[in-house]
Amino acid sequence: MTTPIPRSRTRRIAAVITGAAVIAGALMASPASAAPPWAVDPFNPDFGPNVTVYSPDTPIDQIEAELDALADQQRDAEMSGVRKAVLFKPGQYGTAENPLQFDVGYYTEVAGLGASPTDVDINGSIEVYNRCLADGGTSNCLALVNFWRTISNLSIQVNSLGDDGCRGSANFWAVSQAVSMRRLDISGANLSLMDYCTAGPQYASGGFIADSRLPFVVSGSQQQWLTRNTEVAGWSNGVWNQVFSGVVGAPSDANFPTDPYTTLAATPASREKPYLYVGSDGRYAVRVPSFQRDSSGISWGAGETAGRSIPITDFFIAKPGDSVKKINLALAAGKNLILTPGVYDIPETILAWRPNTVVLGLGHATLTAKKGAVPLAVADVPGVIVAGVTIDAGEKLSPVLMKVGLTKTLNLSSKASKNNPITLSDVYFRVGGPHIGKSTTALEINADNVLIDHTWVWRADHGVEGFTGGVNGDTQRWATNTGTNGVIVNGDNVTATGLFVEHFQKYNTLWKGENGRVVLYQNELPYDPPTQADWTQPDGTLGYPGYVVDAKVKKHRLDGAGVYVFNQNNPQIITANGFSVPQRPGVQLHHIMTVNLSAGTIQHVVNGVGGQADNTNTGTPQYLVDYPAP
Repeated sequence: MTTPIPRSRTRRIAAVITGAAVIAGALMASPASAAPPWAVDPFNPDFGPNVTVYSPDTPIDQIEAELDALADQQRDAEMSGVRKAVLFKPGQYGTAENPLQFDVGYYTEVAGLGASPTDVDINGSIEVYNRCLADGGTSNCLALVNFWRTISNLSIQVNSLGDDGCRGSANFWAVSQAVSMRRLDISGANLSLMDYCTAGPQYASGGFIADSRLPFVVSGSQQQWLTRNTEVAGWSNGVWNQVFSGVVGAPSDANFPTDPYTTLAATPASREKPYLYVGSDGRYAVRVPSFQRDSSGISWGAGETAGRSIPITDFFIAKPGDSVKKINLALAAGKNLILTPGVYDIPETILAWRPNTVVLGLGHATLTAKKGAVPLAVADVPGVIVAGVTIDAGEKLSPVLMKVGLTKTLNLSSKASKNNPITLSDVYFRVGGPHIGKSTTALEINADNVLIDHTWVWRADHGVEGFTGGVNGDTQRWATNTGTNGVIVNGDNVTATGLFVEHFQKYNTLWKGENGRVVLYQNELPYDPPTQADWTQPDGTLGYPGYVVDAKVKKHRLDGAGVYVFNQNNPQIITANGFSVPQRPGVQLHHIMTVNLSAGTIQHVVNGVGGQADNTNTGTPQYLVDYPAP
């Protein structure tokens, strides 16, 4: 299933590729005395008002006061338009006697600017706690909607001086989807992925860690989690689906499903996310890590992460309000792209069409579709990387929110991209929530050899759109926030590490390409179908499985996956299968499960096999170790 691009939009894309290059060339050929329209000061680049850069000379009390104010502003700002990045230049922050301690709220990125995580050393804590949503902030404490925040490229010597006994027991990171931890070096206390210091129920639903060296980790109430290419001193707990890929010190999965662990010795395909840093000469640059196969452990343990560095002067630094035309001109002229924090209205397609282009978002930069546009597309060329970008559907129906490879038939770079794949890192999608959203498909992959490294593709189950009818406005939400498909993969040899897709109205994930590989999949079926007729396939099959591999596919593998059901708008809704795949030896599912979250029924795990998840076994997964059974 390839969503066609309307002919008028095809013409516009062609115009970008041809005309924009000509215009950009003319701009670059302007007199030497004229600065290019995207000139960047390499020592002090202008990242705009939503980026704060601290140095070791900044007083700790000032940093803490400013970051406490930011956390207070963003603590409950789930549907706001505020986006922030907080960056630390290399050096020491905090001391044993005066630690730097702060929380991280919604839409906030915290990152070090060192070439190595050890170059930025925080003596203190960087934390996320439960939100307590009832009784004046004293009960119903949970992390289930602690979304959209990032921490990366720094060291934390955990110092909880001044905290009470419970809060002093760990660095807490109680989060759920669209949250990544990358390139961290944490020591001095446990890392806890749940907040056990508040009233209950303390639920959490994350999450993702990569390329980090960690102390003992308390997973606790986390329903699912992917830890990739990391070192851990130990790991405890886990609810349903904890996956470890290329992790030194990972727990054994020999006792699955009693212990809900899936452990792979090596990650089949990986590329760490690009990161901004300041060199020893004071110049800013972006490090682009190399692609790896069958890797494990951290990338920076023996020195600089393998890869290439791009001077900041080779980037166009965009700010909210910059036009798509201006952005595309810079891309056509060979510039890479940094999207500074903010919300960008996108009425036509931003197109990355040159090989090895880097598009790096800071502070959860968000592209919102306008006029039914496809906000972002990547041509089928090798080495393009898109990282740290959120894409929102707009009020007019978009056929796709992001296309990777414009069509399956125009697949030109499969050989060149085999060891230099198009890569998506921490790219998130949203249909509804802060405003009405409509899309036919969120993410469509047509190119071969694409790597997806952590994505959350979300049709919102709640928001501030003002819907009424049903539970939490679900009846109106179903008819208005329309999202037909989440992810459609047409390309061959596509790998996904950390694929989270939720609540779409037909196919959450439809995989049609050959030799697909997925390491951790998490899905919730939509909460809001009003009737069984609304959730029945044309052939009469009850519901749409949360993960579908096309009947023609000959080879596919999935490790560690769950499909959850919570039909709160109509608890009588039935879904026949959580997964649907061809029945052939080359298609293998390992450690999969379904679970009922108190409303609705999934009759079987996959293809009529596996137990029924319903209200008689709420919260108890129906597991299969392998399908087909050996």
